[in-house]
Amino acid sequence: MDDATREGLVSLVLNRRLAALGTLHDGSPLVSMVLYAARPNLSKLFIHVSRLALHTGGLLADPRVGLLIAEADRPNRNPLAMSRVSIQGLAHVLDPHSNDFEEAREVYINAHPNAAFNFGLGDFLLVGIRPHSARFVAGFGRIVDIDSDDWARLAGA
Repeated sequence: MDDATREGLVSLVLNRRLAALGTLHDGSPLVSMVLYAARPNLSKLFIHVSRLALHTGGLLADPRVGLLIAEADRPNRNPLAMSRVSIQGLAHVLDPHSNDFEEAREVYINAHPNAAFNFGLGDFLLVGIRPHSARFVAGFGRIVDIDSDDWARLAGA
C-alpha cells in the first residue's frame, strides 16, 4: 500500500464516528448502525453496545464481525467514488475492571463525549474489535485488499 492510500485509510477510520456493524443473528446477517472509536494506531476499534440490541446478541454468540466505515455522501459527488473500508475482525467484551477497559473508555468518550452517560447504564458493554482483514476503496476503481499482516504494519506505521 502506498503512502497516500495508507494516509487516506487512516484518516477515514480516525475521522469518522459512525459505522455499519455486521453480525450474525440466529444464523442470518444483521447490519446495524453503531458509534465507534479507534485507537490512533488502528490496532483496535471500540463499540459500546446495549445487551438489549440484536447485534450485541449476535456478536456474543459469534465474535466474527464486519464494520463498514464510509466517507460522508455529498450531493455533488458520485457516491461510487466515496472512500470506504469494510473491516473484518473479532469482537470481545472488555472486562470493566481491566486497564484495557479504561483506555478504551477514554478513547471512546473522546470520540463521543455525549455517550459518557451510557457508561453508567448496566446493560451496556464495551467491545473491542481487532481487525484481521479489510477492503479499502479509496475511490472509483482504487481498491486495496488488506490482510492481517498488512493491517499490523498499518497499525505499526
